[in-house]
Amino acid sequence: MVFITARVHPGESPASLVCQGLTDYLMSGDPGAKVLRDHIIFKIVPMLNPDGVYLGNYRCSLMGFDLNRHWHDPSPWVHPTLCATKDLVMGYDRDPSIDLDFYIDIHAHSTLTNGFMYGNIYSDEERFERQAVFPKLLSNNAEDFSWTKTSFNRDAVKAGTGRRFLGSCLNPRTNCYTLEVSFFSYATDGNQVQESYNEQAYLRLGRNVAKTFLDYYKLHHLVPAYSFRQFAKS
Repeated sequence: MVFITARVHPGESPASLVCQGLTDYLMSGDPGAKVLRDHIIFKIVPMLNPDGVYLGNYRCSLMGFDLNRHWHDPSPWVHPTLCATKDLVMGYDRDPSIDLDFYIDIHAHSTLTNGFMYGNIYSDEERFERQAVFPKLLSNNAEDFSWTKTSFNRDAVKAGTGRRFLGSCLNPRTNCYTLEVSFFSYATDGNQVQESYNEQAYLRLGRNVAKTFLDYYKLHHLVPAYSFRQFAKS
């Protein structure tokens, strides 16, 4: 299973476009999308902060809270969408019939360029190295995604975020990330010229994220090989 969330910060509208690109691809007639639908369950919460979006807030909810600092103890009354989403994720984690492979929270960044990811630091060396695989694959698929800007940290001020909290309590097999995309521009490898992001570029990044799941599950032999032979012939 892959669990995706977006738009916990209302002002980060590019996150919605990236999430839309991912969703549009998964629901498309593309052969690769069919492989994913046949073998992987995707759960997507496209807007974690609908009240904040409706009010035109930049970072906070209706009650004035930054929801991405309250994953550790959300209130059903003050943070209802966060509370419900957390309960859902934790329920999937406890279900022995479900392998929750990914949690990815989509954001937009106001200062850095390109797309990039934040991951966690773990004392388990195998787990720490394993979480580097997906962003490295994504950097091969998306010219605007930067592997060099991707980083892994345990910054104390991020302790209440989805990535940090879920990374500390979900099954160690689950890879937890924040996916960031610039509000402004990106540069491709070896090119210093910045290109402005637009709606189509954000949608394209979302599609490339979805396609990277194909590469990841092929690499880990979690999608039958025959599906990829059919995919290659399409």
